[in-house]
Amino acid sequence: MPITTEFEYVKPKDMDEALQVFSLYREKARALAGGTDLIVHLKENLARPEVVVDLKALTELSGFALKGGVLRLGALVTFSDLIGSAVIEKKFPLLWEASLTVASQGVRNRATVAGNICSAVPSADSAPVLAVYDAEVLVRGMKGERRIPIGEWFTGPKKTALLPDELVTAIELKLPEKKHAGCYMKLSRYEGEDLAQGGIAALAFADNTYRVAVCALGPRPSRCPKTEAVLNGSKLGEKVLAKAKEAILQEVSPITDIRSSKEYRLHMTQIMLERALEKAVARLFGKGPKYGTENIC
Repeated sequence: MPITTEFEYVKPKDMDEALQVFSLYREKARALAGGTDLIVHLKENLARPEVVVDLKALTELSGFALKGGVLRLGALVTFSDLIGSAVIEKKFPLLWEASLTVASQGVRNRATVAGNICSAVPSADSAPVLAVYDAEVLVRGMKGERRIPIGEWFTGPKKTALLPDELVTAIELKLPEKKHAGCYMKLSRYEGEDLAQGGIAALAFADNTYRVAVCALGPRPSRCPKTEAVLNGSKLGEKVLAKAKEAILQEVSPITDIRSSKEYRLHMTQIMLERALEKAVARLFGKGPKYGTENIC
């Protein structure tokens, strides 16, 4: 399908030039990084910008580094970049695991983590993982820089806290100091290229505290504080799991769409939570499946 929308194409040489364009065009400008969403939207006339700003020449947005316990992901880092990193696999295996579930190999080669959260679709696979790591989104505009907690980033379906004249420059995740392990459990119709019908990320800590977040089970990805409150302070067992499974139903509001019914999603939410927590705890004690395996429902 060809692109029939007419627009100006700009490839800025530095961040200042890019920000000037966004300051001038605001809502009428669209950023191009991986392009896995934007190109489709242009072809289907879902996006009709006056200018497309290609960010790929901005080297300051490239690469990632772990320093002082903080992982900084540049806005141009792709999911394949993460999958190919021994540092990510060792230090942030939950992020590595979730990256493996994103679409297809071809998409992962192009799609950026920043783009995934900027699209802000409820099914964004990276969102629950970023949430349990208490990530922050770094943005910059002509008026300066801001840090936006991931819990405040998603404001609704396909909506974020990013202002029209701002760009995401990086995402930062803090490596938890306490011993921990995690699991990303994705509900999918088949293995391979598919959007999540539901997704749950869980982190389990050695002091019996837990973090839980979901995607595709409500209008936006989010943490589950009520579920965490039920779990915290207790060893994972049948009674605690039963209470957690009841609690999470109060924190999700799935819909019926072409991929799944509301009722099926609610049923599978409890199953995904149980499996994610059990695998996270097993991994915490050196057991359970390897990261990247047995995480598709």
